[in-house]
Amino acid sequence: MSSKRDFLTIWDLTAGEIECLLKRAIELKSGSDKNNCPLIGKSIGIFFEKPSTRTRVSFEAGIYQLGGQSIYLNPRELQLGRGETIADTARVLSRYLSGMVLRTYSHASAEEFASHATVPVINGLSDLHHPCQALADLMTILEKKGRISGIRLAYIGDGNNVANSLIEAAARTGISLTVACPEGYEPDPDIIERARNAMAKDSKGELIILRNPKEAAGRADVIYTDVWVSMGQEDKAEKKKTKLRDYQINGQLLQCAKNDAIVLHCLPAHRGEEITDEVMDGPNSAVFDQAENRLHTEKALLEFLIR
Repeated sequence: MSSKRDFLTIWDLTAGEIECLLKRAIELKSGSDKNNCPLIGKSIGIFFEKPSTRTRVSFEAGIYQLGGQSIYLNPRELQLGRGETIADTARVLSRYLSGMVLRTYSHASAEEFASHATVPVINGLSDLHHPCQALADLMTILEKKGRISGIRLAYIGDGNNVANSLIEAAARTGISLTVACPEGYEPDPDIIERARNAMAKDSKGELIILRNPKEAAGRADVIYTDVWVSMGQEDKAEKKKTKLRDYQINGQLLQCAKNDAIVLHCLPAHRGEEITDEVMDGPNSAVFDQAENRLHTEKALLEFLIR
């Protein structure tokens, strides 16, 4: 029996596997294989420490559409909340379930859970990575631009978990990624270093970190942003908003990009802060297609991991 596969970061997939998953997600979106039910008779745990709209609903809907059953696990209702260890919880739940989706504050908790689980574990979001979002982002770019390799993507704003996973996705797929962020709000330095080493080895893709959002947006095929203050960072809200106020995606910034550039946002959006209404609802926005694609890429991922 082959060993189980986890999906905690984009690095857990090869470039070829990402290509196959995106192709499969597009097939699933087309509805041409709607009678496929690979998860029939299987139960998937959904463990969330954080509130969620897109991640929870897309996974629960996707599991159901693939013939499976999702079981929502609130940490306050499990023995974890009373001192049971992550390791013991992972071992026990592996006896009942065919897979787990985790949405945690600490990425180390997701890694610990996966190390003790005997079923596939999917990172639905952690403080360091958001790989499921990155898969949906790649699918949206492929749909709108017809290719991924060589695309010029500008990420503007806080160098958070979304930015970290985009950097990994760029290294895997040959995207030229520019991140514009204030000093002190850069993506994780270890992720940056690993991505640059991978890009140099494979001679594809590029990663630039700079301060000027207009420079980043110049000639971009895709402009991407996220909220300035993530869940759990509310105590730093005012300081972050002050530092990031010049990093808003608005009509003036969009003019620096290519005329047919698409705008992405992983949502939820704080309209009037990191993005304006005119851009969010404008003709260049692919935000809601991007949100829908969470469902299709996650279905392809579940089908790939859980056998």
